[in-house]
Amino acid sequence: MQKALKKRMKHETTEKKKITFITGGARSGKSDFALKTADVIGKIKAYIATAEALDDEMRERIEIHRKSRGNDWHTIEEPINLLSLFESKHSEWDIAVIDCLTLWVSNLVGNGLTDEAILKMAHNVSEIMAKSGCSIIIVSNEVGMGIVPDNPLARRFRDIAGKVNQIMASTSNEVYWMVAGIPVQIK
Repeated sequence: MQKALKKRMKHETTEKKKITFITGGARSGKSDFALKTADVIGKIKAYIATAEALDDEMRERIEIHRKSRGNDWHTIEEPINLLSLFESKHSEWDIAVIDCLTLWVSNLVGNGLTDEAILKMAHNVSEIMAKSGCSIIIVSNEVGMGIVPDNPLARRFRDIAGKVNQIMASTSNEVYWMVAGIPVQIK
């Protein structure tokens, strides 16, 4: 799979920069696929982490994830302001991985933004990414396939995350659904 991926990605990246959207369930292999894909695309790689280390368990997860990437990644922790990050830094990288969009939405909800403000931010981020000088891989969880949540905040989060995923997928050149570590291209 890796050899075929390298051949395809080498051919495609010589044509133009692109946006790839990867979604799926928790632990479905989204981040691993994103990182392997990015390794093929470029030498100057940025990993944009939206997670915040709010407890010991999350700090440990972040550290394990950081070590697994190796030293050839520029790690940027940006839980909120993806727009200004891409406006100012996109020309410095060959490829940027945003991991993950779902946490970004959670951070925005947690900071008290309205649904309208979050959707506007998502549209603005998607537009700046489309104009970016680098290829971009967006990782996001699919949160809408389970039962309807039992409380208003959880339902709101599910709904807004689904809408943001739609915005990003519509701007993307490719969309993948991860199932048990297997990427299924749907766009």
